[in-house]
Amino acid sequence: MNFLDAAVEIISWALMLAGSFFVIVGAVGALRFPDFWARMHAVSITDSAGVLLLFAGMCMQTGFTLVTVKLIIIGVFLFITGPTATHAIANAALVSGLRPKEAKGFTGVEPEPLTKSDADPASSE
Repeated sequence: MNFLDAAVEIISWALMLAGSFFVIVGAVGALRFPDFWARMHAVSITDSAGVLLLFAGMCMQTGFTLVTVKLIIIGVFLFITGPTATHAIANAALVSGLRPKEAKGFTGVEPEPLTKSDADPASSE
């Protein structure tokens, strides 16, 4: 084993360990954080970072082969769908009435419910 092989091995394992760390921290955050919004934030951020680092380490382990191309395709797919799914879940929670707690001293404006004329612009004509 020459120096280059040892360096690739060390870097790839470091990336995979860092990705595993992010995924574990996200799981602990999902258990420890107090409300839905904080939990969702913890899991979504750490999931994206963990997947990127894990897949980068696996790509370095396999070298430049067809497996690497497949890992990159899967990684891009997960990197796009993860935040999209998180946004969809957050939007569904907000629409269903689950609001984040406001910080002490912060007064935000609550959205007003739609009236019949707001919901159907054709009815005002």
